[in-house]
Amino acid sequence: MKLGVVTHFDAAHSLPGYEGKCRNVHGHTYTLEVIVEGKVNPKTNFVLDYTELKKILGEVTDNLDHTYLNDLLGYPTCEKIVTYIKEEIIKKLSPKKPPIKLISVKLWEGKGKWVMIE
Repeated sequence: MKLGVVTHFDAAHSLPGYEGKCRNVHGHTYTLEVIVEGKVNPKTNFVLDYTELKKILGEVTDNLDHTYLNDLLGYPTCEKIVTYIKEEIIKKLSPKKPPIKLISVKLWEGKGKWVMIE
């Protein structure tokens, strides 16, 4: 069974060497959509409690929120940011029993632009 949550964070970045306005420091409100999959745990009747999944995402996005992403990720394209988020979520889901599989991470950079990793 699949379930998903959506959260938001704000951050700034720049893309030095890029031919366009994005080479300058600028910020976005990012929207993060995450889908996980697993079996319903007979003890809890949940695949994963929404509160627990939101807590995991909060721990990941707290490292990104109101930061200058270049300090953390070097050249922070949306593709690099979503890869970082995916890896951090997987680390936090790996000890879960029964196992919870990360299906997709979709990152909206402002309005109308997104990248998704499955």
